[in-house]
Amino acid sequence: MLSSHGLLAALHITSNQDIQGFAGKISAAAGVVFSWTSYRVTRQLIRDCQPDVVHVHNFFPRLSPSVFYACRAEGIPTVLTLHNYRIVCPTAMLLHEGKVTERSLTEGPWWAFRQRVYRNSWAGTFFLCLMIWFHQRAGTWKHKVDRFIVLSEFGRERMKAAGIPAELMVVKPNFVDIPRQGDYPRAGLLFVGRLSAEKGIGVLLDAVAKLRGTASITERDVTILGGGPMANVVATAEVNALGPKSGSEVRQHMTTAVALVMPSIWYEGFPMVLVEAYACGLPIIASRIGALAELVEDGVTGLLSEPGNSDDLAAKMEWALNHPDEIRRMGEAARRRYESLYTPSRNLAQLTSIYEEAIANHREGPPRGD
Repeated sequence: MLSSHGLLAALHITSNQDIQGFAGKISAAAGVVFSWTSYRVTRQLIRDCQPDVVHVHNFFPRLSPSVFYACRAEGIPTVLTLHNYRIVCPTAMLLHEGKVTERSLTEGPWWAFRQRVYRNSWAGTFFLCLMIWFHQRAGTWKHKVDRFIVLSEFGRERMKAAGIPAELMVVKPNFVDIPRQGDYPRAGLLFVGRLSAEKGIGVLLDAVAKLRGTASITERDVTILGGGPMANVVATAEVNALGPKSGSEVRQHMTTAVALVMPSIWYEGFPMVLVEAYACGLPIIASRIGALAELVEDGVTGLLSEPGNSDDLAAKMEWALNHPDEIRRMGEAARRRYESLYTPSRNLAQLTSIYEEAIANHREGPPRGD
């Protein structure tokens, strides 16, 4: 997007696929805390590219927070987009054993080591906890990053509770470029996403079973797109399970569904499927939890249900299927919400402003060292 609007952008992409063997995994794990290789490579890239600002989307596990020290050493301001809670929580999701937990915000990371939360690995979890602990103590997030982009006000409050300076955080949502779709006949409900417990698949299937028991819906009334660990469970349920689909196929389903169902039981960041649905004029039935409760306006762009409550979800699903005029108006409101907040032009203006703030903060701030 930046290049298409006359802003020169250079990408630096690393892959985790070449981490092989026991020795490779241990070496990579140790480098999670501070990778000197990444530090040297980043400094050289900066000298080669001479950027005005460095925008980091993910540094785990290969880059490590050393990239921010490299940028500081070269005098370049930095922006970090927080797509999850990795810098404060070893699970990255404020989730453990299928339940939301904010222990990392109140206790620090070391509770997670005892639980081996990272791939059930003592070593992997240890170095991840050490990374979080070390950079909190070293002041990395307070002194080496000029601006944090968070995806919602909810995420901003969680990060603030974890000690990230509020004045350095800016809320900027995700965006998509989807033109207004045609006015197609709509029928049935749609789920799009990973088929896993935290996404509320179990809650959704329970709600479907209850509606099927009262003959309120048919198998074709709920379409599920996606793959994941609960794919076999979904395949045996009384739903229209179609498996993973391409982006264009997903959008086709979005233009003909009545509503998108997002029954998550964890703190979603800012799901791309949400803004895609809004762009397609599709209202959302979402859990009243985390950022979803902020992003879906109850009764305006969709409906909110209590997280984990299949009875409430079933009631909202049945209402959506039985009130086409109201749901259509919600879909129109969803499209308007997209046009006002989630378009590329809106995003570009916000991002440019954030870069300018980061540059100004870097120039005006006190010396922070290498």
